[in-house]
Amino acid sequence: MANSDAALRISLIWLAAIMVVVGIWTQSLKKVMVTYVVGMLGIAGLFLPDWDFFDRDYSRWCYPITEEEKTALAQRSGFRSRISPLRWIVYAAVYGYALCKWWIYVSN
Repeated sequence: MANSDAALRISLIWLAAIMVVVGIWTQSLKKVMVTYVVGMLGIAGLFLPDWDFFDRDYSRWCYPITEEEKTALAQRSGFRSRISPLRWIVYAAVYGYALCKWWIYVSN
């Protein structure tokens, strides 16, 4: 829990720094607010989902977590032993598209 709190705090500090840079560079409050919204949606997409639920097999996502799955998830320690390739693909597509659209908006 402490690691996720620290990661959230650091990402919010980085977002604030990016907002300051965008504000100084563009001198537009509207672009700063768009940067804030896009950044908060991106941060929320990383830290809010229940990753224990989604770290299960894909075919089990439509069903609640069973007691056996809870105990198996509780026995894991530290960082996840494997990161799903599907998660990387979805992250790259969604965040890449959002970052591209944000950059086009801010740079114009």
